Amino acid sequence: MSTHKHQQTGFTIVELLIVIFVLGILAALIFNAYNGIQEKGRDTERQTDIRALRSHMEAYWAQKGYYPSLTDMNDQSAGGFVATNMQGLALGAFKDPRGASNALVATPTTFAYAYAVTDSSGASCEADDTTCSNFTLTATLEGSINGSSTYAQKSLNN
Repeated sequence: MSTHKHQQTGFTIVELLIVIFVLGILAALIFNAYNGIQEKGRDTERQTDIRALRSHMEAYWAQKGYYPSLTDMNDQSAGGFVATNMQGLALGAFKDPRGASNALVATPTTFAYAYAVTDSSGASCEADDTTCSNFTLTATLEGSINGSSTYAQKSLNN
């Protein structure tokens, strides 16, 4: 009489749990790396936008002898201030990659670019923009550059 041993096939619950655990760790690492790459890409776009805005404002200064006011810079309608005086500047440069609006704001906030413009004494020049002699453009970053969570460009006159 011969006995047949019944061989078990398949995986044990412990083996399945180990595989699921390892896959979960790998997925978390990949997700984390992907998010870091996305943040760096958006921060690079912010720096490029701020530099483009600064370049056009310096060109405006060279022509007019003063910088535009915040109100002027937010006049982005067809035939408005930006279309007339900042030719070649894409309206996308005004918008943070995660922001909802093209409008510049007076003080730095998350997901909006800030534009602070003053006269030579440091006072607001919104009422008379022909006295605007200094500006600071600021973007709030998702990461950091040289330990700072903001990226700022100042006018050449600062």
